[in-house]
Amino acid sequence: MGGGGKIPYPKHVWSPAGGWYAQPANWKANTAIMFAVITGICAAAWSLSANREYRDKMPEPHRFFPSRNWSKQIIEHE
Repeated sequence: MGGGGKIPYPKHVWSPAGGWYAQPANWKANTAIMFAVITGICAAAWSLSANREYRDKMPEPHRFFPSRNWSKQIIEHE
């Protein structure tokens, strides 16, 4: 009884990602470094976007407006 023999799979696979069941020894350090790099890039993009933000019409005084907290133009207007 059974569904046949075992499924054949390659004994050695090379790929840039590491092949079958890759667990590089320093994966935690690599993950932390990439997390820091991505966070830094996002922070730089956020800052650049906030500095370049320009509004022709200001939002109403008590209306919820997320960029009210970091937009230099809105803060100076209020």
